[in-house]
Amino acid sequence: MATAFVLLVGVLLPCWGEFLPFKKKFLKCSHHSECASDCCLMDLDRAGAFCAPKARMAMLCLFQTKGAINIICPCQSGLSCISKDPVCPRRCHLI
Repeated sequence: MATAFVLLVGVLLPCWGEFLPFKKKFLKCSHHSECASDCCLMDLDRAGAFCAPKARMAMLCLFQTKGAINIICPCQSGLSCISKDPVCPRRCHLI
């Protein structure tokens, strides 16, 4: 039984990355089109950019710009980036 488990783990571990939904998540990028999530987020600490997931419900957001890199990611599909109060920043909401 233990031998079968070790063999199964040995087969699955090298392929584990194939099962992840975003292969290019958190990898360096220079344009949002290089990312599976379509969000290349600016990294001020390392003076570069990385692929990040799009904003979910109630998270801070900005619209997708014509530029290559985002300051804040746009919302996931089905959500709208709006501000319900002029003083508060934009967040993702269902509309």
